[in-house]
Amino acid sequence: MTVWTITPELPDSPVAAALWRAYYTEVSDRWYLCHEGRRTEPAELEREIAARPGSELVPPTGRLLIARYDGEPAGSAGVRLLDPATAELTRVFVHEGLRGRGGAALLVAAAEDAARALGAGRLVLDTRTDLVEARALYARLGYTETAPHNDDVYAAHWFRKELVN
Repeated sequence: MTVWTITPELPDSPVAAALWRAYYTEVSDRWYLCHEGRRTEPAELEREIAARPGSELVPPTGRLLIARYDGEPAGSAGVRLLDPATAELTRVFVHEGLRGRGGAALLVAAAEDAARALGAGRLVLDTRTDLVEARALYARLGYTETAPHNDDVYAAHWFRKELVN
């Protein structure tokens, strides 16, 4: 029987770094293919990965969670406090070949638990229009679309969920 496990990990671990690279490559390539008909240039990819090391996803105000499928790194999700009552969900990712097996919902549930442990009563997130699977996942998990909570140039949809203890 194949099993998902989810554990906290530091963003600079080799496993977390490899998952960040996979996540960022996919979402960046998807954006460029949609808007410019090309993939991300290698130098740009390296610059952007290095510029976002995930240092906000460490205790005491954040967490990075790593999902493993049958013991192999398979995905990630991060949370960070925006204020004492609000946490932001970020870096939700599952390797393409493992999607549809329940890992994303488990990651989001673990991220909600982590946000509660940080003291947050609500979780917010942003996503892009082209990430239709993500938007469907969040809606299915009880997130509602709301007004923007940031001015991220790539964000087009903002979601929120009140966390119940």
